[in-house]
Amino acid sequence: MKSDKWKPWALLAPSLTAVFLLLVIPVCFVVVYSFWLRAPSGGDIPAFQFGNYAKFFADFFYPSLVIRTLRVALETVVLCLVMGYIPAYFFYRTESKLKPFLMILIMLPFWISFIIRTLSWINILGDTGLINHVFIKAGVIDNPLPMLYNEGAVLMGLLQYLLPFMILNIYVSLEGIDKSLTEAAKSLGCTEWQAFKEVTLPLSLPGVSAGCLLVFVLTCGTYLPPMILGGPGNDMIANLIFKRIVGTLDWPFGSALSTILLALLGVIVYTYNRYLGINQIFKTLQ
Repeated sequence: MKSDKWKPWALLAPSLTAVFLLLVIPVCFVVVYSFWLRAPSGGDIPAFQFGNYAKFFADFFYPSLVIRTLRVALETVVLCLVMGYIPAYFFYRTESKLKPFLMILIMLPFWISFIIRTLSWINILGDTGLINHVFIKAGVIDNPLPMLYNEGAVLMGLLQYLLPFMILNIYVSLEGIDKSLTEAAKSLGCTEWQAFKEVTLPLSLPGVSAGCLLVFVLTCGTYLPPMILGGPGNDMIANLIFKRIVGTLDWPFGSALSTILLALLGVIVYTYNRYLGINQIFKTLQ
């Protein structure tokens, strides 16, 4: 009987080992590095001090970057939710034979490199891009519209990257709803809209909240759309981390920024779990 107790752990051992080696240990290294000192010569000095964190709070530039990141993340969540619920609901209701093909189209972006997808917006939104070229040829405008290297272009890149995550989360949640509930509501006198508002929408909220949380966290951690499509004033906290670690090789301060971002997202996820429950995310996968 004692050996039976270890069977689940034996089955979980490979996964737990991979998580420990590939996730826990690297994060621990980052946290430890955040307390080190940056030597004038360019090297890193092992230490335990809070100078890197004090540097973050001493200059409002760094907290303002975090605020901008949170604002852009919220804007992305709202856009993904508004644009993602309708196709997810369509997939849930449709009986078309083209439904599998349409679902493949939703997942098609995952088959293409994220870098390629982001760079493609330059050929669409640039001064000589597709949109400006068509408008100028049609005589709608005389000079190219400034659609690139601003926050709008960053949001377009983020939307293209994260919208499939929102659609799939909502669709999985909707697919778990028994359609007979809607029919029962209609038989009791509800209109189509009332049945959706009173039955379908509340039951789909776990998928909505899971999609919102996933999109928010991924937005806060991404740096490619702001770096490629944004201008000088459109950096997010992940861009600053990238510049500090890769550009200036300032690992201690870059690690401190990463730790602060990790702690902030941890607080957000904890708050989500406190009021909604992380288990709501796993319900959408059942």
